[in-house]
Amino acid sequence: MAKERYYYNTSTLRYEKIEVSWKLRLLKLFGFMCAALVCAFIIMVFSFKYIESPKEKELKRELEDINLIVGQLQKNNERNSQILANLQSRDDNIYRVIFEAEPLPSSVRNVGVGGSNKYKDMEGLSNSELLTNVAKQLDKIERQIYIQSKSYDQITHLLENKEEYNACRPAIMPVANKDLTRVASGYGMRIHPIYKTRKMHYGMDFTAPEGTDVYATGKGKVVKVQKTERGYGYNIVVDHGFGFKSRYAHLSKMLVKKGDKVNRGDVIGLVGNTGLSTAPHLHYEVIKVEKKNGKTVENRVNPVYYYYNDLSPEEYEQMIELSAKANQSFD
Repeated sequence: MAKERYYYNTSTLRYEKIEVSWKLRLLKLFGFMCAALVCAFIIMVFSFKYIESPKEKELKRELEDINLIVGQLQKNNERNSQILANLQSRDDNIYRVIFEAEPLPSSVRNVGVGGSNKYKDMEGLSNSELLTNVAKQLDKIERQIYIQSKSYDQITHLLENKEEYNACRPAIMPVANKDLTRVASGYGMRIHPIYKTRKMHYGMDFTAPEGTDVYATGKGKVVKVQKTERGYGYNIVVDHGFGFKSRYAHLSKMLVKKGDKVNRGDVIGLVGNTGLSTAPHLHYEVIKVEKKNGKTVENRVNPVYYYYNDLSPEEYEQMIELSAKANQSFD
């Protein structure tokens, strides 16, 4: 029951009952409700902002655990990248050197993966930058592992063919030259015997009497037998495979025909003085065959590096010294 309230009327000198109109009562009720709503709103805002619900606490713990796991994954990726870099270095600088294979270009090892939209689904997520970086690291490592596995496949193939490779690779001198006195001119800029100008000499000249045996320097197949009175004169080209060819020029006689298979040490011709030559000698070349930009490229290289089966270390040093002399060539 509501308390009744009175006031003192000075005119009548009596206490009279205060009558509250229904409008005033309604206004007070409305004011009370507004005040209650404002207080409730303030309490809700404070609660949502500063007081976590059990569900929010659980989600927060899960998010912290996820961030911890993602951070650990990032560290693992960095460690795996270092391990992979070490494997790549050993591949390029040890295994491929042993088998004389070209190192893989960095452009191949570091080729990009995916596109700009590959990680679009991660945008807007909590810690999206961290998640995107981890995903990119994983993709890069996956790609590099694939390339490295292909490289090891190639090394394995080279290992399986090492015996055949050793038999085919040019590895001896093309004429008997035990005392090394037959080295007349080496690879490099030399005085041309006819034009008397400095020209590039792309092989090595061995002096020998006409009719001296000429040996195949490695196992292979005869791909060219040419008779001409100019240039190389009578000459033979042997394809050894594995990216090697050899040429034997200015012969007096050729003892093989195109298509013949030869082994290292087989006599394939005789020293002569045919073609553009000033004296009986053998002009010998080693040719490296490579693929560049989809095309086959042949480069004549210094033969002095392909006599290791014939020479001791001391003789090899002497051979390099003799071949380096800037003298006059015979062709």
